[in-house]
Amino acid sequence: MNTRLLFRDRGFDFKAKPPWHAEELAADLDLETLFAAMSRGDEQIHAVVRQVILAGVAADRETVLYRQKILEDCLRQPGLVRELFDLATEGMGQAKKRYRRYLSSSTRFTLWSAIEELSEFLALLKKLRQFAEMHAKRFSSEGWLTFFRSVKDELNDVFFAAARDHLGQLKFPNGVLLSARLGMGSKGYDYILHKAPPRNRLLWIHRLLTWFVSRFKELPPPPCSFTIHPRDEAGHTALDELESRAIRHAAKALARTRDNVCNFYAALHDELAFFIGCLNLHERLTAVNCPWCFGVPLAAGGRKLSFEGLYDLSLALRLGRPIVGNDVNAEGKTLVVVTGANQGGKSTFLRSVGQAQLLLQCGMPVPAGSFSSSLHDGIYTHFRREEDATLTSGKLDEEFLRMSRIIDHISRNPLILFNESFAATNEREGAEIGSQIISALVDCGARAVCVTHMYELARWFHDRHADQFLFLRAERKEDGARTFRLIEGGPLRTSYGEDLYRSVFGAQEREQSESTPARPEITASRA
Repeated sequence: MNTRLLFRDRGFDFKAKPPWHAEELAADLDLETLFAAMSRGDEQIHAVVRQVILAGVAADRETVLYRQKILEDCLRQPGLVRELFDLATEGMGQAKKRYRRYLSSSTRFTLWSAIEELSEFLALLKKLRQFAEMHAKRFSSEGWLTFFRSVKDELNDVFFAAARDHLGQLKFPNGVLLSARLGMGSKGYDYILHKAPPRNRLLWIHRLLTWFVSRFKELPPPPCSFTIHPRDEAGHTALDELESRAIRHAAKALARTRDNVCNFYAALHDELAFFIGCLNLHERLTAVNCPWCFGVPLAAGGRKLSFEGLYDLSLALRLGRPIVGNDVNAEGKTLVVVTGANQGGKSTFLRSVGQAQLLLQCGMPVPAGSFSSSLHDGIYTHFRREEDATLTSGKLDEEFLRMSRIIDHISRNPLILFNESFAATNEREGAEIGSQIISALVDCGARAVCVTHMYELARWFHDRHADQFLFLRAERKEDGARTFRLIEGGPLRTSYGEDLYRSVFGAQEREQSESTPARPEITASRA
């Protein structure tokens, strides 16, 4: 059976390596806060949601819609999904109790351990089938209906009856029936295990009569048979070897079946863990009155982006309350340039765009009132870094190195987020470098969102592409207060750094003046 709750035509490869830039993406977009809220301290859920979100960036609109429909069912039936997750967790626990780590070279032990584990799995599979029969009608998405249909079709009464019968026969209650051929040197080959004949109901009467007659006289041995003395160790070893050769193929086949069942439960557990993480996040955001919605995925290669009330999800989770959102319509715009007052929410806005695009392409709801965007085949960040403590290279060299890695890996329709990039040199050189690199990327089909304090860089784009690009500015009131909203507007020469100076040093000066005692007034008179 296949779960296929994340992809319509295949399972999710949880053993695949994360993207090369996964660590940078998680750090720049502050995703660890998101992962922690989704996992609630469960290490397995944390690993799963991290893998799916970072590696699940897909430009496949059908896959995004497929996951959204499944998650909508989960939000309508959270109790049933958690109950199914508990069944998958129970199966995972059974899968970890493997006996094969002991005496794994013994064919007889391999067969015995597989029989024991599959016997326990049958009870768990029966619970799964009962769950599907009772609750499948409460789900409506294609993914859930396909999963429950597969469970009911493959785990039917015929399957359970046949499985119990085969496991009972492989215990060989009447001994092992095998055949072989004689080869060179009278050595056996082509060992074949045969199905034991049906048990004769009158066999116990025959045994009783045989025992009764043997009490009065010695009976001849059965024809075509031999008896090994109890102390003949070599004879018993040879007989065990013959038996092992006969049951080797059956033991391998049964062990593969056991592994397939274990893999099924592992896949079911991991795929459900992603949706459990989504339910945990939904409950957390509902508790702090933060909105979220299912975004509208648009075809890859387009230049569509619009949203209302978009906010930084990680910041809202840390503060535990709603925060200021932004409304933007960037339809047809390949570059969004964000300038404005310091500490006005520019970097926070940039993180919110990256988080929303990432969650949209994973099939998750996004932190906004509404959100629609064209899909991208990769999301990359080029954020400002602190000075290299090892002093092996300068900050500008390090920025060039990271930009080179991004260019080496990007494909046709990437989304690239720039945060104060190329600011490690003077403004004139930084503007020249940034304008050439960002223009080349946009001309090659990339979409970019650039936050910068360099007026020359923003003015260069504004003077040449005012109609093609979108220019946003952090809002500032006349008294210097920040609203943390972005409004449409071209770049200004000032970032209002004096506002920060007054807010920090002005307060200190007031405190010092209030804490310093007044000097006594001295008057002088002429004699």
